[in-house]
Amino acid sequence: MLKNKKMIIATMVFGMTATGSAGVYAGTSMEKISAFLNHSIGFTINGSSYTPVDNKGNALAPITYRDTTYLPVRALADVLKVPITYNAATHQVVIGTGTNTGSTSNLEAVEYSAAQKQAILTAFGSFQGFEKAYAPNQMVKGDAFQKVVASDDGISFLFEHMRVVISPRDYSAGYDSQEVQLSNGTKAKWYSPSTDNLMLGFSLDDRTVTISSPDKALNKAQMEKVAVSVAKLIK
Repeated sequence: MLKNKKMIIATMVFGMTATGSAGVYAGTSMEKISAFLNHSIGFTINGSSYTPVDNKGNALAPITYRDTTYLPVRALADVLKVPITYNAATHQVVIGTGTNTGSTSNLEAVEYSAAQKQAILTAFGSFQGFEKAYAPNQMVKGDAFQKVVASDDGISFLFEHMRVVISPRDYSAGYDSQEVQLSNGTKAKWYSPSTDNLMLGFSLDDRTVTISSPDKALNKAQMEKVAVSVAKLIK
């Protein structure tokens, strides 16, 4: 647990550089320093040894600069299942699901075109006994529905910042999960197949819906709101 404000600020700064957000500051607020990768510091998460890694699986080491240790915030947030996003407009790293990060006010309705609805109906129609089409009706503002894809075990709705999979299969089997109740009373669960991939899964009629945000543009509250919006497609 971080013990003081100095450590929190250090952690946030290193998290931004580790996730590629530092480019926002290039030529304005970036300051060149001489620091050290501190390979002597180890991590224990909930009693188990842990090695932070980036989104490509490369090991990360803390940085020590002027007696302050800078930790890999993205990697730690992922293993602790704490959502983290970066607001480029305000230059802020947002950690957790408090009042500010839990807002769902920036969600909007998904407006499917006639052609997109037909593509969705066709995708579901390729599954015998699973032809009834369902679709998410909410997304974050500025997002865009790209396409629907039918695979061997489900239908995937691909957005720029979100993925919704509707399948007869429950993908959470075998993973540690945290149960949550959605606003409509539905029981769902959060789980992470990998350190950088947080998913929300729940049962809907005869199928399982799985929601994720690969680029972490959606926080937990937003994904839970999207979950409630998944319903039978209105033709």
